[in-house]
Amino acid sequence: MSLSRRIVRAGAVVALALVASGWRGCGGYEAVTKGGLPKQIKTVAVPPFQNQALRYKIESRFTGAVMQELIRRGHGLRVQPEREGADAVVDGVIRNFYFSGVLLDRNGRARIFEVTITGAVTVRDQTTNRVLYDNQNYVYRGEFEFTSDPRSFFNEEDPAVERLSRKFAEDLVSTLVNGFGVNEKK
Repeated sequence: MSLSRRIVRAGAVVALALVASGWRGCGGYEAVTKGGLPKQIKTVAVPPFQNQALRYKIESRFTGAVMQELIRRGHGLRVQPEREGADAVVDGVIRNFYFSGVLLDRNGRARIFEVTITGAVTVRDQTTNRVLYDNQNYVYRGEFEFTSDPRSFFNEEDPAVERLSRKFAEDLVSTLVNGFGVNEKK
């Protein structure tokens, strides 16, 4: 590869990194400073997520993970599965579940698989009927490995889905508790 192509490629990587990190030119990076959920929200409902992926019980894993994470990090929020009586509702949909082999062993069999789960989440304040958060393209990826020894075979797909559901919940609850957006400079 020529020197000029390397320089162009390096410049593109740096530009992509700056955009991804939130750097805004002369204004620099602006941290998320807006508080999370409105103060009047004391009870959050997390009804069962919908399963459009047609994957057995995947919706219950994600629903349970979000509820557990809200209980763990929700700063005293009451969490319940029913909408009735809740100040806010977290609606979720698991839209797609896909896994594919990414690394083959010397016999040509897939040993490492990548799992991709796509979902949608909307958080609504039920007292004002206002959408507080909406992401219709939540994408999570993870890997799991099959052993090359058939005598010690253990299907890693279920633990991989568990790890992804916990990561999904951690990221979602972090967004809810710590804030939804970037304050604009005046």
